[in-house]
Amino acid sequence: MARPILVANWKNHPSSLIEAKTLLRQLSRSSKLYKKLFFFIAPPYPYFALVSERLGNFGQLAAQDVFVLPSGNHTGQVTLDILKSFGVRLAILGHSERRALGETNDSVSQKINIALRSGIIPLVCVGETARDQDGEHFEFLRDELKLSLAGLNRKNDIAKLVIAYEPVWAIGKNARDAIAPADLSQSVIFIRKVLTDMFGRKTAEHIPILYGGSVESANVRALLHETGIRGFLVGHASLHTKSLEAIAESLI
Repeated sequence: MARPILVANWKNHPSSLIEAKTLLRQLSRSSKLYKKLFFFIAPPYPYFALVSERLGNFGQLAAQDVFVLPSGNHTGQVTLDILKSFGVRLAILGHSERRALGETNDSVSQKINIALRSGIIPLVCVGETARDQDGEHFEFLRDELKLSLAGLNRKNDIAKLVIAYEPVWAIGKNARDAIAPADLSQSVIFIRKVLTDMFGRKTAEHIPILYGGSVESANVRALLHETGIRGFLVGHASLHTKSLEAIAESLI
């Protein structure tokens, strides 16, 4: 069985280089634990050199986004070549916070394709903004998947995809009020069905599905139990070493 996947999305934290160094030093104390996983850290760009250097052999560097750039000069942007020069192996694409700023499915699709061409694994985020009893949220989820993954037809490319299900309505809640395992299981089954319709059953079964949305040490074991996920995309809890260790331990 493939190793579980754990992605720590630092977003725009911590607030200083000193804090980032402290966090990495604390994480390194549990390096044996993280080596048992496919473990990624996605820090803000200014911390790339530090994280790339300090991760050593217990984790890999990830990017929080990529830019679709034509050739030329683009002040303030970061190219795929620069990301790769730091050792970036995975990129978070279509995160709910990026979509909330106006990022479209078409833009996400372009980013997926450019990441694949650059040899970077796309971690494609999808998730409904609200959940309703009539099941209309499944239509939203289907459209987001199909449009974001549009144009992918090469088996080698599809095999490199990772999907992160992050229901927007569950983000920011405490562990008790976040998604119930039964609802998560239902959504994972639905995502797998859409992927099967798009790429065939054999291919779809091998695409890892992660969960992100108020992931904390208090609810990870319940969320893992028979829900079909392969790991977690963790936000705020990834900045607290004890919480992240507990999440990592639950995956083993």
